[in-house]
Amino acid sequence: MRFKRHNKLEHGLRQIDIAPMIDCFFLLLIFFMLTSSFTLQSGINVKLPKAVTSDVIQDQNVLVTVTSENVIYLNGTVITLKELSQKLKESNYKTKPLLIRSDRRASVGRIVDVWDLCRNLGIERIHIATNQDQ
Repeated sequence: MRFKRHNKLEHGLRQIDIAPMIDCFFLLLIFFMLTSSFTLQSGINVKLPKAVTSDVIQDQNVLVTVTSENVIYLNGTVITLKELSQKLKESNYKTKPLLIRSDRRASVGRIVDVWDLCRNLGIERIHIATNQDQ
């Protein structure tokens, strides 16, 4: 007994149209690419040096940042050494502890200049930010 195979479709060959699916895929791709570019964190990029003997400081600090290009920031705004001296003289920064965040590639001379300036102005509580070596 021999069976007949029915390989032939009655209404012709039907295919799934994938053009709308490709359109949706590209729209989602563009959406995620655009939204991911707006999630960059703003701030000063500083790689802190590591230290074994560092302590955690809980006080509210005046933040002085020295980048690897030796640019000085006071609480997030770019400032020169002369302007830093004037700002620290005229305000109540002498009562608050000062935290120096410096990049590990920053010039030691620039860090010492900031430290020296603060000591000359009478600021006694000066700290240097580090990462704890774990």
